[in-house]
Amino acid sequence: MTLMKKYIITDAQIGLLFKDQQFQQVLTAGTHKFWNWGAHYAIQSINITNSINEGVGKEVLYLADIYPELFAEHLQSWETSEHQVGLIYQQGVLREIKAPGQRGAYWKTKQAINIELIDISKDFAISDALVRVLSGAREPLLSRSASVAIALSNVAEGHTGFLVVDGKTISTLESGLHMWWKFNRVIEVKQFDLRLQNMEVNGQEILTKDRVSLRVNLSAMWQITNAVLAKNKLADVKDYLYRELQLALRTIVSTQTLDELLADKNSLNQQVLAIVAEKSSAYGIALKSVGARDIILPGEMKVILTQVVEAQKIAEANLIKRQEETQATRSLHNTAKVMEGNPVLLRLKELEILERVTAKINTLNVYGGLDGVMNDMVRLTDRAVKS
Repeated sequence: MTLMKKYIITDAQIGLLFKDQQFQQVLTAGTHKFWNWGAHYAIQSINITNSINEGVGKEVLYLADIYPELFAEHLQSWETSEHQVGLIYQQGVLREIKAPGQRGAYWKTKQAINIELIDISKDFAISDALVRVLSGAREPLLSRSASVAIALSNVAEGHTGFLVVDGKTISTLESGLHMWWKFNRVIEVKQFDLRLQNMEVNGQEILTKDRVSLRVNLSAMWQITNAVLAKNKLADVKDYLYRELQLALRTIVSTQTLDELLADKNSLNQQVLAIVAEKSSAYGIALKSVGARDIILPGEMKVILTQVVEAQKIAEANLIKRQEETQATRSLHNTAKVMEGNPVLLRLKELEILERVTAKINTLNVYGGLDGVMNDMVRLTDRAVKS
C-alpha cells in the first residue's frame, strides 16, 4: 500500500482537496503530496480555461458559502438584487448580462473579470454607448443573454415612436435605435409613419340614385400630422381612414345618377375629400387628395351605354350634315341673287360650266367658228331648258 499520494494540478486547473469526503482546501497549479495514512484523500480537478462561459457549479458555490476564507482569493463572486442588472466584463470586453435576483462566481485567472451592477428600478433606458456595443454583439454568450434582457426598437426615418410601459405611454421616440432593460416590466413601442402615404379603396360595389350598379376604385393621399392625437384616439389609423373613405364614397354615389357621375367625376372626388378631411382632422390625420381612378359598369350597362353614345354621335353627325347642306343652299341662293342683275357674271358662270363639261368630252365638233363656241352652245342649253 502506498503511504503517500501525489497529485498534479495543471495551470489550467483548480483542485478541491477532500479528506474522508470532507472539504479541506483549494489547490492551485503544482504537485501536491499527502500521507495516505489513517485517512483517505481525494482531489476534484476543475478546468478553469472556460470559466467566463461556464462559471462555477452549485457545489462550489455551496462550499464557498461555508468556507468563504478558503475561496476568497480564488473566486470572483457576483450577485444582483431584484432591481439590478449585472454586466460581466473580461479584460474590459462585455461578455454577458446577468438578470436581477441571481448570484454566481467565476474562477480567477490571468484574464481579469469585472462585474458592473446597474440599478433599473427607475431608469431602465440603456445608454447610447452600451446600445452601440450591444447592437454589434456577435459573441454567442452575450447575444443569448442580451435577447433575454433587452427590449429594442428601431424607429425608421420619417417615423415617430411612443414608448409604452405596462400600458402607459412614457415618452416619444425619435428615429434611431433604442434599447431598454425589460426585466420587471412590459415594454411596447408603437410607431407611426409621418410621411405622405397612399391608400387604395378598391372594388366598392354601389347603387346609384337611378339604381345602376357600379364598381368604384378610389385612391387617396394622406398624412399623419398629430401622432399623439392619432395614438390616443384611434386603435388603427389605416382601418379608420379606409372605413371613412368607403362610407363617404357610398353616400355620395347613392345620391347621384349615373349621368351625373360620368359627367363630372371631379365633383365626386371633391365631395369625398370634403367629408372625410373634416372628420379625419379631429384625429390628427390630414387628407391631401382623393381621386376616383375607375368607375366600372356591369356588362349589360356597358352595351347600353355604348349604344347611347353611338346614337348621340350619329345624331350629331346628321345635324352637322344638315347644317352644311343648309349653308351650301344659302350660298347658292346668294350667288344666284348676285348673277340675276349682272349679265357679265352670269356669262362667266356659263363659260365656267362649259369648261367643266368640255373637259370630260374626248371629241367635240363645233360649227360656226369661235362665235359658235361662245354663243350657240349656250343658246342650245337655253332652248333645252325652255323646251
